[in-house]
Amino acid sequence: MLLSFDVEEFDIPCEYGIDVPEEKKFSVSFNGLEKILSLLGKHNIKATFFTTASFALKYPDTIKKLAEKHEIASHGYCHTGFSDDDLRKSKETLEKICGSVVKGFRSPRLIKVDNEKLFECGYTYNSSENPTWIPGRYNNFTLPRTIYNTPEGILSVPASVSPLIRFPLFWIAFKNIPLPLYKFLSLWTLGNDGYLNIYFHPWEFSDLSGYALPGFIKKKHGEALLMRLDSLIQTLKKKAEFIPIAEFVQLRSQER
Repeated sequence: MLLSFDVEEFDIPCEYGIDVPEEKKFSVSFNGLEKILSLLGKHNIKATFFTTASFALKYPDTIKKLAEKHEIASHGYCHTGFSDDDLRKSKETLEKICGSVVKGFRSPRLIKVDNEKLFECGYTYNSSENPTWIPGRYNNFTLPRTIYNTPEGILSVPASVSPLIRFPLFWIAFKNIPLPLYKFLSLWTLGNDGYLNIYFHPWEFSDLSGYALPGFIKKKHGEALLMRLDSLIQTLKKKAEFIPIAEFVQLRSQER
């Protein structure tokens, strides 16, 4: 079971013309991160945190402590704007702060990234693909649905989608469809594929009532979403062990 969080600045309101003070972009995410860590501690499970270098520089002690139990991977240098230079810069910054090797990468907003450049920078895996169709964002319906080796030497670990219809199981689906249906689709995918790779954002678990965001983004947020995730974890714990993505990738390589 692969559970991950994109630890980033709370900049999604900017996509809808809503200005957010720089300090607030960090504090909203930090507040949600604290709640997530408490929940993971309650269940004694491990996760992967795809972290922007800017967030890590803002809260270095938190990220360093986080790395003692969980995996720290790169989510670029900052969440707004991306260049190929960010691949190396973010990796080096995170490694300096957390004191461990950063093996994974997930691009901001899942934009396409060059696997060859990832390989050159020393990454092992890329989790930047959602192999389905999201209107207005991307159409990845023809990409492999499950984990695969790329020609560049990088292992691609796509976000999980269901078999057959490729129903996406990412953060938006989790808060917008009935929880029993989400659990059914998750268990179906887990049983079919042998693993489940789902992700969320810390800012989702903060109170977003003061932001005029679209309903599909904040239909569930804060404590209500935390309780929902708590219930999902309880269900999935009965079927699978929660491990960091890097550990899963290593196990896969040993099997080959």
